[in-house]
Amino acid sequence: MAQKISIKIAGRTFNLTAATPEQEEVFRLAADAINKRFVVYTQSYPGKTAADMLSMVALSETALRIEMQKEMEKIRQGESNLEKDLEQYLKDIEQ
Repeated sequence: MAQKISIKIAGRTFNLTAATPEQEEVFRLAADAINKRFVVYTQSYPGKTAADMLSMVALSETALRIEMQKEMEKIRQGESNLEKDLEQYLKDIEQ
């Protein structure tokens, strides 16, 4: 059941609709991660605008996501290789 929620990012409140409790949790965790990174950038680069800081947050979070996607692809490839090796091993045993 959809639920209306409010989250705060960089001091601004956003009203959202979460389709499930799990999605609400994800929204809240994401907002918390953004806010933590925002504080770090604000402390590291005083005098920059909130838009600048949020752009840096978006860049760093997106870069992290891409790195994780690449790592997952390596893991999937390794899994595929292991499956092929196992299939070959089982064929060799049967012979």
